[in-house]
Amino acid sequence: MKVTELKTRPSCSSFNYARNDSSKHILGPKKQPLLQSNAIMIDASLRLRRAILTNDSLLVHRILTSHPHLVHNPDTSVSGLSNTSLHLACSLGHLPIVKVLVLQHHHESPSISLNEDHQTALMLAAATGYTEIVHFLCTETPRSIPKQDIRGRDAIMIASLGGHDTVLQILLTYAPDGPEALLDHCDLEGNTALHFASSNGNLLALRTLLAAGADSERRNVWSWTPVSYSATVSAEVYFKALVGEVVRRREVRREIVEKGCLAWLFKSLRDFPQKLAHLMS
Repeated sequence: MKVTELKTRPSCSSFNYARNDSSKHILGPKKQPLLQSNAIMIDASLRLRRAILTNDSLLVHRILTSHPHLVHNPDTSVSGLSNTSLHLACSLGHLPIVKVLVLQHHHESPSISLNEDHQTALMLAAATGYTEIVHFLCTETPRSIPKQDIRGRDAIMIASLGGHDTVLQILLTYAPDGPEALLDHCDLEGNTALHFASSNGNLLALRTLLAAGADSERRNVWSWTPVSYSATVSAEVYFKALVGEVVRRREVRREIVEKGCLAWLFKSLRDFPQKLAHLMS
């Protein structure tokens, strides 16, 4: 059976009711919209993280001004540990961005930001030895210095582990409750900052900690003292020499104090009759 093609009448929509050639010449070509409907916009949180990676502080400030809720912007990736913007900037050593986040957008107000391991941004800066960032955070947020992570380690222990002596001195100087309270901290295994400094043979860190008053006889849960963790024989000899020097200085200081107290007492007893006679007259 032969099938005949049916001719359909064109609809009105198929006719060209557009302008003719002359009208196109007069009115000009049709303008395209400025924003295509299929354009892909990058998420603001991703743009913010890219700006931090490239150390573009102006772009970071502009993004946070438009999106103030992204000031923390925790990293939700598998290996991100929920690190905030300040964590990322401190781990990279980008001081201008750290200042923008803390001073202009109040990143650490009202509380100190922590990641999934309860680490502060100061800990990440201390681990990598960025002295300027550590000094800035200690002056602006000193309450973050004694914070401890899930393993009980604070910034002092982390700096001692990395052998960053200058960072260690800054942390001890700006400690809110004094260096003695920080040096008394220990992690979950009882290790102090002196244990970490001794285990890696960081001689400058050993001298700094002992001069600040660290206890060289403090034992951890395994009953090991810091000198037992000396990395090399020479480090052990140096450690014991430092301990001996510190002990001698403490004895000399105690003798001076005792002699000074005795001298004051003798002087007071000698002048007591004269003062008593003056009061009685």
